[in-house]
Amino acid sequence: MRSTWSLPLIAALLCPLSPLDRALAADRSNEAVIQEFVQQEDRAKLGQLEKQQAETRKKHQILFLMGLALLISILTTAGLGIAMALYGKQVFIPHMVMAGISVTLAIVHAVVAIVWFYPF
Repeated sequence: MRSTWSLPLIAALLCPLSPLDRALAADRSNEAVIQEFVQQEDRAKLGQLEKQQAETRKKHQILFLMGLALLISILTTAGLGIAMALYGKQVFIPHMVMAGISVTLAIVHAVVAIVWFYPF
């Protein structure tokens, strides 16, 4: 007889725990949903970061090519100036044209670098 009345007592004690189990299961599923959103957000940020790095790399390449053209024009201007000053060659007009190109490239290079990379 003792065993028959103990079953309802055990059932009464365990009944309040079953809604807690459902609540815990719901919390776990909610955590899984939130975790999935966080992972999607992280993947989106990573994709955005890769895109930004590719853009920055392209900007650096453009500035490098502009700097290379600037260096060549400055060396050409210097060579023409040396030829004119030391050897008496008549290259004043080409020297001034190259000087104008050098100054223009220097200004454009500086402006583009400031616009693209300031304040980092």
